[in-house]
Amino acid sequence: MADIKYEIKENLGVVSESPKGWTKELNLVSWNGRTPKYDLRDWAPNHEKMGKGITLSAEELKELRDILNDMDL
Repeated sequence: MADIKYEIKENLGVVSESPKGWTKELNLVSWNGRTPKYDLRDWAPNHEKMGKGITLSAEELKELRDILNDMDL
């Protein structure tokens, strides 16, 4: 499997933290030198490991925002 290169361009916020120190974060990430996208996933301390997550374009993130705003939470 090829190495995945990533660069966190901006940390937008931490959603939660596990007892082991992993954090679920929303970041702006450039994957393999591509245009940065919004990314929500679990990260180990110091970002040396990552869990599965989702990556969204700005348009997709806006749609998700609108869906969440319409929910009765």
